[in-house]
Amino acid sequence: MKTIRFGAGGPEVSQFGIGAMSFAGIYGDATEAESHAVLDACHAAGVTHIDTSNVYGAGRSEEIIGTWFAKKNGARPQMHLATKAGITGDPDRPFNNDPDYLEASLDASLTRLGVDHVDLFYVHRYDRAHSPEALGQALKSLIDSGKTRSVGLSEVAPTTLRRVASACPVAAVQSEYSLSTRAPELGLIQACAELDATLVAFSPVGRAFLTDSPFSYERGQSMAFTKNNPRFMQPHYDANISATDKFRALASDMGCPAAALAIAWVMARGQHVLPIPGTKNVDHLAELIRGTEITLSADDLAAIEAVLPVGWAHGDRYSAVQWRGPERYC
Repeated sequence: MKTIRFGAGGPEVSQFGIGAMSFAGIYGDATEAESHAVLDACHAAGVTHIDTSNVYGAGRSEEIIGTWFAKKNGARPQMHLATKAGITGDPDRPFNNDPDYLEASLDASLTRLGVDHVDLFYVHRYDRAHSPEALGQALKSLIDSGKTRSVGLSEVAPTTLRRVASACPVAAVQSEYSLSTRAPELGLIQACAELDATLVAFSPVGRAFLTDSPFSYERGQSMAFTKNNPRFMQPHYDANISATDKFRALASDMGCPAAALAIAWVMARGQHVLPIPGTKNVDHLAELIRGTEITLSADDLAAIEAVLPVGWAHGDRYSAVQWRGPERYC
C-alpha cells in the first residue's frame, strides 16, 4: 500500500482511505456485519485512513466504527481516524461553527467512536457567521485540548483555506474530486500543495459512474441523494452512462476494473491527494484497492483524458438544495 505524509509534519498514512458514509445506509441498507467486514479487509490490506462524520446516519457510522475498534483489539493505534461536524440539521441555522458547538459535537463523536481523541477533525461546512481567521482560532483550541491531533476543512474555496490556515495549520481539505468532478484543479489542489495540506478526495469513482457496475436509473431514483441529483436525472443519466462506457472499455483493454483505473487516476494527481471511496461490499473494495497498485504512464493518462476530457459530465454535481454550504470558486 502506497503511503503519504498527512499534512505538514503529520503521520504517515495509506494513500487510500475508506469513506464511511456507506456504513450509515446512505446508498442503500448496510448492516454492521457488512461494514465490519469492509473495515477488516481495509485493515488487512494496509488501509489506515478511516473518514466519517457525525451526520452520517445521525452518528450511526461513528457507532459502527466504534464497535469495530472495540472488537478489533489493537487496531486503533494503527488507524488514522477522521470525523467531521458543523452540519446541524436545523433549517434556521443549517451550519454552525461556534467554538462551543464544534467542541460539543466532537465530544459526542468521541463517545460514539469509543476513543479519547481523533487524528483529524474537519469542519464539515464553513459557517459564514465566523471569519475564516476566527474559525482557525477555534480549531487551534481543539488541537490544544488534545481531542484531535489535527484539523481540516470540507468543500471550501482556496481563499477560505488560506485564511483559516493563517490562524491554524490545516492538515487536510476534503472535496469531491474525480474524473467526473475536476473543480479542485481550479486552485484547491494547488493551494493544498502550497500549504502542505492533504486533499482528501471523496466520491473518487464518480458515485459509481466510473465503475463497471454503475447504479441503474431506477436504483438511483430509490435513494434520497441521487434521486434529485442532476447527474442521476434524465436525460443526464443516460448521457453519463454513454460517456463512461468508453472509460469502462478502456479499463478492460488495460486489464483492470474501471473503479481501479479511476482510483489510480486520482492518486496520480499528486502525492498529497488521498481518495476515500465508500463501499459496503468487500468485493468492490478489492477492485478499489487494485487502483493503489497501478502506476499510470503519460500515455495511460493521455488515453484516459481522450475518453473522458475535462467537462464531459452531463448535469451539475449538486442540485440547488445540495449546493447549500459548499463553496464555489474559480
